[in-house]
Amino acid sequence: MSSTEQYTVGWICALQAEYLAARAFLEKRHDPPEELSPNDNNHYTLGAIRGHQVVIAVLPDGEYGTSSAACVARDMLHSFPNIRFGLMVGIGGGAPTKQDIRLGDIVVSSPQRGHGGLLQYDFGKEIQDHEFHQTGFLNQPPTILRTAVSGLQVQYEEEGHQLKESIQTVLEGNKRLRRKYAQPPVESDRLYDSQYTHLQDSQSDCAKICDSSKLIRRPQRDEDEDNPAIHYGLIASGNRLMKNAMFRDKLAAEQDILCFEMEAAGLMNHFPCLVIRGVCDYADSHKNKEWQGYAAMMAAAYAKDLLRQIVPQRVSHERKAIEAIRGQLKDVSKNIDKIHDITSGSAMEIKSMAQTIDLKELPVAEGAEFGTYMDQHEEECLQGTREELLYDINEWAVSPESKCIFWLNGLAGTGKSTISRTVAKSFKKQGFLVYLPLLHK
Repeated sequence: MSSTEQYTVGWICALQAEYLAARAFLEKRHDPPEELSPNDNNHYTLGAIRGHQVVIAVLPDGEYGTSSAACVARDMLHSFPNIRFGLMVGIGGGAPTKQDIRLGDIVVSSPQRGHGGLLQYDFGKEIQDHEFHQTGFLNQPPTILRTAVSGLQVQYEEEGHQLKESIQTVLEGNKRLRRKYAQPPVESDRLYDSQYTHLQDSQSDCAKICDSSKLIRRPQRDEDEDNPAIHYGLIASGNRLMKNAMFRDKLAAEQDILCFEMEAAGLMNHFPCLVIRGVCDYADSHKNKEWQGYAAMMAAAYAKDLLRQIVPQRVSHERKAIEAIRGQLKDVSKNIDKIHDITSGSAMEIKSMAQTIDLKELPVAEGAEFGTYMDQHEEECLQGTREELLYDINEWAVSPESKCIFWLNGLAGTGKSTISRTVAKSFKKQGFLVYLPLLHK
């Protein structure tokens, strides 16, 4: 049995195929852990790669998305408290809009355009005739991983990679895996025009039912080109399965997105990690599972090469991932305490304390009272309506006898958001600094 104290690298997979690929590339396999945190429901495989002590976990069967990934990472850190960083390794949908991305290629999250390597595409706002605007930001991978990526990138450019050979070695050692995890025929890599969709409700192979005249013709890669290729840039993550080539191309063109996936956004702000994706489809309606096994193998083979770039002794000097999370929680706690100090007094005291805050020193406060509604075409209360309620709210704001919270509740669609926008605009004119959270059930 293995002690959980010795493991410093966390490796998370979403699918069983990804989990198998990760296990296949361990250089040594260890016994199961001696004990786990009481509420830890994860399944683990323990092992080593070039002296790194690695723990691999997989999401529960049938569960996908950012929340499930976050739960797996949380439980892993509770059971393996000495983990320094993580790898999110698996498959994704390629966005061949600006780069020549093909099935079996690899996409590695890399900071670009002010992003940390990942963009959460279902956490933002899309306005007609405007580009997608992200309203939340995700952390970048830790320095030790970004440095390893740079080193491996140079090595591959100088020597080429041997990822195909690595996969072949694994498959030769286990013939059972060949049918599902070997490279499919090159002719099965089909990229269709973005406006051409797969026949609705049809599970048939595209080669049998789709119009071949809608295929995008691409030349074979030259001998001096890496094949598969490795791409470095932004990965889009969200809870929605991307099967829309038009939206894929739009977001890829605006944000330089290279790949779409469904889990990593749940990790980046709570689990310092790098995202590695093997391209198994083109995030369009022509999805199939033919390339999933091979793409998972490609991603795992790259992850192994990456770990071999890092000196194991160096990892022990990194901050523990659980400590990084605790540090974030302490910062949040301090901010909550500050808010409590302000809101614990009467309304007059609150107003007095708020007036001591120089809004010019808070550049992020500009426009913040409208939140994600700032650029949307949504109305405030019509003139002559809600007058009594709006009067009560304004009286509450200026009365020294008021309680510190005005609680507005109601069923969905009854106008809470409309009232809040109206109040925010009114308070702005009066110079009030306010916080108007909208809580949805």
